[in-house]
Amino acid sequence: MKPGIHPAYRPVVFRDKAGGLAFLTRSTVTSPDTVEWEDGNTYPVIDVEISSASHPFYTGKSRVLDTAGRVERFERRYGTARG
Repeated sequence: MKPGIHPAYRPVVFRDKAGGLAFLTRSTVTSPDTVEWEDGNTYPVIDVEISSASHPFYTGKSRVLDTAGRVERFERRYGTARG
């Protein structure tokens, strides 16, 4: 690798607020927020919307999507394209 052109690869904590899961891994992503990890060290933390702890596919909890309502809202907004 060429020196000076790659971002820093360091330990980072990814935290799923909804599922309560946090894991320490290595990444190049940056964050101004930090968290003290179980080992006593402080690491940058990235809050994620969804992970395997909160995703319906992994948890087995399915959500019902209102597809009919979405289609009707789309048709009201943009009209129907019938030719």
